Amino acid sequence: MRDRCARNITYLRLSVTDLCSLRCRYCMPEEGILKRDHGDICSVEELVEIAQAAVVCGVRKVRLTGGEPLVRRGILDICRGIAAIPEVEELCLTTNGLALPQLAAPLRAAGVSRLNISLDTLRPDRYAYITRVGRLEEAFRGLKAAAEAGFTGTKLNVVLMKGFNDDEIPDFLELSCRYPVEVRFIELMPIGEGRNAQFLPAEAVLESNPCLRPLEGSGVARRYRSPGGRGTVGLIEPMSHRFCAACDRIRVTADGKLKPCLHSNQEIPLRGLHGAALRQALQAGIAAKPERHHMNETGRSEAGRNMHQIGG
Repeated sequence: MRDRCARNITYLRLSVTDLCSLRCRYCMPEEGILKRDHGDICSVEELVEIAQAAVVCGVRKVRLTGGEPLVRRGILDICRGIAAIPEVEELCLTTNGLALPQLAAPLRAAGVSRLNISLDTLRPDRYAYITRVGRLEEAFRGLKAAAEAGFTGTKLNVVLMKGFNDDEIPDFLELSCRYPVEVRFIELMPIGEGRNAQFLPAEAVLESNPCLRPLEGSGVARRYRSPGGRGTVGLIEPMSHRFCAACDRIRVTADGKLKPCLHSNQEIPLRGLHGAALRQALQAGIAAKPERHHMNETGRSEAGRNMHQIGG
């Protein structure tokens, strides 16, 4: 289905929980969040039903997000249910990787085709600092488990923060040379706790390695490869180079609210809707998708929630 700007909406980011096993400083408050009652978030059946309705509206790719999706009870049932929808061409999942030693193989068996793993630093002391409660060795064990389970095309999500990990850009680029992964550098967005960290434009990655060569392709990322590299590099630039014109996604929060745009406060309730009514609500959300966000002008997001409450 096309929105009012003629963008073909084929990608659903479906949050399954707002809970997380980490407390990253740009994402969650230090004290964490209150655990909701089970009735306050979508059930396994509701999440699968939303995905089924989205497919009727033209969605072909589904990404499960959180919070941390792997702390969600029933995550394998959710994966199996969505993977069984014939029209779903790709089922992906974004994770901090800590639970992958136990869940990588079951996720692959449940139909997950690809993983994005969040990793903002390669230094143990910095990892402990930015996550507040995490250990880098656990994240590395998750990466290893994903590879051993047969996952390929894995992407590492690195949120750029000036004064925190900008000196590690060469180290991440080296990872993309040595391993068949895509290292994705993501510009920090002024949303929730992210307003407390320092912005660094993704262009700093190109300045760090002028030998990177651009690759052809579509999507929101500018992609590159180092000469002789086994992997690739992606730049996600919501601030310095708006990708709104190519945005093909909608988001649904764990409590069942459709957000046509991450940075808009517009939310369309989906819970309690079924069949034609659910499809019509999704179609209305797609039709309401704004042309672009205004963070560049205002310096802030109008999302109305923290990132973990929307779905990363």
